[in-house]
Amino acid sequence: MRWRAAWLAALVLLALFGGVVWRWGRPATLALALAAPATDAWVSPFIDHPRRDEIEIPSGSIRLHADLYRPGHARGTLLLVHGLSRAGRRQPDLERLARLLAGHGLLVVVPQFDGLAAFKLTGREVDDIRAALRHAAAIGTSTPDSTSPGSLGIAGFSFGAGPALIAAAGVPDLRVAASFGGYADLLHVITYVTTGAHSFDGRRYVQRQEEYNRWKLLALLTPLVAAPDQRGLLDAIAQRKLAYPGDDTSALERDLAPAGRAVLALAVNRREDQVARLVAALPEGSREALERMSPLGAVPYIQARLLLAHGKADDSIPFTESVRLAAAAGDRAHLALFVTFHHTGAQPFWSSVMTRTADAGRLLRVVDELLGP
Repeated sequence: MRWRAAWLAALVLLALFGGVVWRWGRPATLALALAAPATDAWVSPFIDHPRRDEIEIPSGSIRLHADLYRPGHARGTLLLVHGLSRAGRRQPDLERLARLLAGHGLLVVVPQFDGLAAFKLTGREVDDIRAALRHAAAIGTSTPDSTSPGSLGIAGFSFGAGPALIAAAGVPDLRVAASFGGYADLLHVITYVTTGAHSFDGRRYVQRQEEYNRWKLLALLTPLVAAPDQRGLLDAIAQRKLAYPGDDTSALERDLAPAGRAVLALAVNRREDQVARLVAALPEGSREALERMSPLGAVPYIQARLLLAHGKADDSIPFTESVRLAAAAGDRAHLALFVTFHHTGAQPFWSSVMTRTADAGRLLRVVDELLGP
């Protein structure tokens, strides 16, 4: 009788262990790969190795170039929206993420957004992302080996997360809309990048800022100026400063008209108490343009589950922006704040064993929701 009881107990334990592996195996291997890229060789045998095809997506009068990552067996479709990056869809970390997600069963579409690649937010991004979402949905439903053809999601990164969330508003049957290191209101981001200050719900934080972010902001704001020659001057200043922050651009600055000078004054400002005055001095219609590109007002119209992840050490966009988005979404949102992650990924592994362990649990939950049922 004892050996039968022992065998029964062993079978129960084996069944429980198998259930855990079946339930958490995929998200656990993906979470491990994201947290520790050095483990790629260990993870590789347990995932698919998708092929990448180049496709074109019609959007109004233009066609977007995009990469399509096809897994051996698709369980859903996910559109990725890159941030401010010269490499765009071919940014190495984004490429790696797309391959990992496809390797875990998602059909992944990664379009190239030329405005974001040029460090610009023009407003056109929203229409392009909506067109890409429609195209991704069509690909998902036409994939013969897809087990969840109607499962569609979108994930935006950094400054690409804003237009991604705006584009997700009102889209029916969208399973998840994710923002990684994204923003709620561009005015808050401007304050943070120029002064290091940010706040939410009565709590104020100050963090040291990198000068590089200031010049990214200037490039981002250049579309606010209507005159092409002034836009060109501002962009030339931004590009020179991005290449060599100490470069002397005074000769270019002397040719700026009042509208261009107002934008530059905001970008170089360092005083929190001056931000409101400098924003008010921007060219006519600038405030409305900034509001249109801020996703906070779109959140109530997003029908999907809102997945928000942010590193507390982010020096480009403050983590309080994701907190603000989560507060606007209420129960539809899952918010994960990571102690050991900055804007672009994980910090050195041994920063703290305890916080690393806590972040591992948060990451596992985020990855599980992203991969879907």
